[in-house]
Amino acid sequence: MRGNIRTILATAALLASGASLPLAASSQKAPSSRTSVAPASPRLDAAAIAKARFGNDAAWYEQRIPFFESADPKIDAVYYYRWGLFRAHQRDLGAQGYVTTEFADDVDWQREPFASLNDASGFHIAEGRWLNDRRFTDDYINFMYEGGNDRHFTDHMADSVWGRYLVDGDREAVLAHLKTMRHIYRLWDEKFDFTKGLYFVEPLLDATEYTVSSIDASGGKDGFRGGDSFRPSVNSYMFANARALSRMAQMAGDTAMAKEYADRAEALRTRVLEDLWSPKLGHFVDRYQVNNEHVKYWDQIRNRELVGYLPWMFDLVPDDAKYSGAWSHLLDPNSLAGKAGMRTVEQGYEYYMRQYRYLGTAPECQWNGPIWPYQTTQVLTGMANLLDHYDRKGPVTRSDYMRLLRQYTTMHYQGEGKNARLDLEEDYHPETGKPIVGLDRSHHYFHSGYLDLILTGLVGIRPRADDVLEVNPLLPAAGDPQALGWFHIERVPYHGHEVSVTWDADGKRYGRKGLTIAVDGSEVAHRDDLGRIELPLARKANAPVARETNLAVQLVRGNFPKASASSGTEAENLHDGIDGRAWFYPELPNGWDSASSGAEQWYAVDFGKTVTLGATELAFFADGGKFAAPRKVRIEAWRDGGWQVVARPAAAPLANGVTRLSWTPVQAERVRVVMTPAGKKAIRLAELKAFAR
Repeated sequence: MRGNIRTILATAALLASGASLPLAASSQKAPSSRTSVAPASPRLDAAAIAKARFGNDAAWYEQRIPFFESADPKIDAVYYYRWGLFRAHQRDLGAQGYVTTEFADDVDWQREPFASLNDASGFHIAEGRWLNDRRFTDDYINFMYEGGNDRHFTDHMADSVWGRYLVDGDREAVLAHLKTMRHIYRLWDEKFDFTKGLYFVEPLLDATEYTVSSIDASGGKDGFRGGDSFRPSVNSYMFANARALSRMAQMAGDTAMAKEYADRAEALRTRVLEDLWSPKLGHFVDRYQVNNEHVKYWDQIRNRELVGYLPWMFDLVPDDAKYSGAWSHLLDPNSLAGKAGMRTVEQGYEYYMRQYRYLGTAPECQWNGPIWPYQTTQVLTGMANLLDHYDRKGPVTRSDYMRLLRQYTTMHYQGEGKNARLDLEEDYHPETGKPIVGLDRSHHYFHSGYLDLILTGLVGIRPRADDVLEVNPLLPAAGDPQALGWFHIERVPYHGHEVSVTWDADGKRYGRKGLTIAVDGSEVAHRDDLGRIELPLARKANAPVARETNLAVQLVRGNFPKASASSGTEAENLHDGIDGRAWFYPELPNGWDSASSGAEQWYAVDFGKTVTLGATELAFFADGGKFAAPRKVRIEAWRDGGWQVVARPAAAPLANGVTRLSWTPVQAERVRVVMTPAGKKAIRLAELKAFAR
């Protein structure tokens, strides 16, 4: 271990929360270092926080997420908003489990009929690896490697699966799809130039349309398609994926494969450093693969882009001042530093912020200057790596990291003052911070990460493959404008344990100055200042993943299961009640809507066959206006040619939450929920799920 670290071996359990406030036992005075029993760690009232942050949907979060608080209320609010975003983007496919979506509702370019896209999969997995319920990310990885990853976009999925292993330590899970991972990697040979030893891609298929390469390849006239280039992004992804495959193969005992992919990774590293580094710009840049009247094959692009920082996201770059100086461009207002966030291309570019594409009169997505949470996440991840374990950090400081993290945090807010609401959209103006696209699809967009930045950056948990817990919060020292006086996080899953990390700059918040680590309720390390802590931690087996199958999902419209209803019988309206999606955002309508007649309503699902039914989940939306949850419900099953009541709860169902009803399992062909509306309010059934028991 490094630094001023005091390791404490203790068996005392955390004190139970004795108050109704979110924080309990935080003012306990630390005993002398000579004591044999560690002091009690802070303990958050998870139930109270979940209720305050998520209302009637609190039950989903209470046992699943790590709970966090800090001296910055905006960071706290966005931290919990991002868990809500993660939850809203879990789509239940029934027998295929859950996938994580990028857009909450359908878009034309998604993979049908699942609504999946692979470009943000690395973010989805990085966020989900910190859940105490491993099902969602496990299902998603299984889906993606069992036919779901169509390589529509570039991605770093294999690397993100390895990243998940660094948190959960599950050997069986990380090796489950190794053969398929290898197959998918080799499919990318179609985008590999064997003479140059680099991958190329059209920027659109790199999830970044209207970049310098694609605009310039069109002579400045367009840039949505075309502009194939050898990019820092795809080559960094493939480097990271090859390195991950090598490590997995080594773990599996396949030394030949391990060597092959280690060699591939190192060959890519060499080519990126030698060919994609521009001495003139002091930055990693694209080289053209396309050759036409506007641009020439192998020429470098003429301006710096934010994508040039991606090699640091995967530790591709050596610890050399020659390269770390590139970070000066990120801090330069005349280059990539916008007033409100990171520009995707420097403002000196000839076509900076020119709007080419519209949907009707609404601006569409472009990467020629706007802030994108996607690349902001990537750059902050790379910056965290630079600050954590590079000696030559260039001009970047921890203060810069926290300033940019706070800038990104602010981007999640729409409106000002009391009217501000949390709603992350697609892209933003780099000077005003206002959304650019603003289309219906843009609300609550999951094309980025944030939770992982908090866990690995601000809190500083640096996941590892060995039996070591390492923590190094990337906070500046007290007195810095970006300093953070205190934070506490608990219930963080790591190698089968639950970890908590507490920082208190002066001891006034938690009754003890310094950085403290606890594992499974017992303190294991403390130091009086900010700095790195490393300690041995033998891994434990994770709790098994629990799964039940939702029988009521309609993936293909017109197929069984089929819905019918007493009103609101339009096909799309019926489908939305069993599409596997449940959220409660007023900006994003979703679910079956009834008429506003005041009469009893019903919504039924026909399975097309006899199934065993023993439970349903009902998610009702309410907005305090047009929609309200019903006053009463009953569940009926179609048996022996008629409807029979199987559940009649006394309590009203939850609004903006999930009500689960169970009964003695029965055999039935159909199920329906019968609802008594609240006055003449319409009912929105966001989702109905049905289970065998």
